[in-house]
Amino acid sequence: MEALHPVPRTLLRDRAYEAIRDAIVAGEIEPGAVVRDAELAERLGLSRAPVREAFSRLVDDGLLESKPQSYTRVTPVVAADVRDAAAVVGALHELVTRVAVPRLRETDVDVMRAANDRFAAAVRAGDVDAALRADDELHDVLVHVSGNRAAATTVARYTPLIRRLERRRFGEGGNCRSAGLHERLIEACADGDVDDAVRVTAEIWRGLEGLADPD
Repeated sequence: MEALHPVPRTLLRDRAYEAIRDAIVAGEIEPGAVVRDAELAERLGLSRAPVREAFSRLVDDGLLESKPQSYTRVTPVVAADVRDAAAVVGALHELVTRVAVPRLRETDVDVMRAANDRFAAAVRAGDVDAALRADDELHDVLVHVSGNRAAATTVARYTPLIRRLERRRFGEGGNCRSAGLHERLIEACADGDVDDAVRVTAEIWRGLEGLADPD
C-alpha cells in the first residue's frame, strides 16, 4: 500500500481521508477489503480518531460501507453508481464551464494546454496515474475560475467513484479520455465560445458514463 505512509500532524483528519481515499481509488485497498481503524492508523502514523473521521466521510462518499459493530469495507465498483456519479459530475462541469469561459485569462488557457500535453504523454506511456492527475488539473482550471464552491465540493466528492472504474478500464487495455477532445475544449475556451465549450464538456462526460456500460 504505497499511498499509505506517515503524514504530517497537520489537518490530520483531512490527510487521513485523502490517503485512504487515494489508496482505494488506486486499487491498493481492493473492493471488498475490510479496513480497520487501528491498522490504518498505525500505517499512517496517526491516532485512531482522525482515521475514524476519515472512514465516516468515505462512507458518505460511497467508497466505504459500514455495518455497526461488524465491519467497514471497501465498496464494490458498481456500474450504476458510476453512471450516476458521472451524470452529476458531468452536469456540474457543464455548469462551471459556462460560467468560467468568459472569465478565463490567457494564462488559464496556457495551464490547460500544459495539462493536456502531460495527459497525452501519460496516455502514450500507459501511466494511468499521471493521466488522471493531468486530467484533473485541466478541468480544475474551469472549476476554480467559475468560483462555484458548491460545484467544486461535489465534483471532488464524487469524482473518485468514477476514477476507480477509469483505472480498471485503462488497466484492461482501454483508454482514458481523448486528448483530442481536450484540445477542442481548450480551443473553444481560447476563443471564448461558451456554447461550444459546454458541448465538448458534455461529450467528454457522456464518454465517462459509457465506461460503466456492460461490455
